[in-house]
Amino acid sequence: MNTIEKEKTMGLIEQALDSVRPYLIADGGNVKLAELTDDFIVRLELTGSCQTCPMNAMTFRAGLEEAVRKAVPQVQKVEAVNVPALA
Repeated sequence: MNTIEKEKTMGLIEQALDSVRPYLIADGGNVKLAELTDDFIVRLELTGSCQTCPMNAMTFRAGLEEAVRKAVPQVQKVEAVNVPALA
């Protein structure tokens, strides 16, 4: 993936995350795009209350991962870098 393609893809991922962020922020959490690898693995960092929330697995899979995959279908995997159970 070249630099322009990577920047465009990261922009699409950020837009997807922006669609979910208001719900995370309302509960004291947030998410950051930590990395997009050349083989389309997306690594996200959960912040604030999202790190320890008992519902973070459901939020991650049904909210964040779904939004990212919908925006960028070529994504192979979505991982959480700071929540071992979700990696």
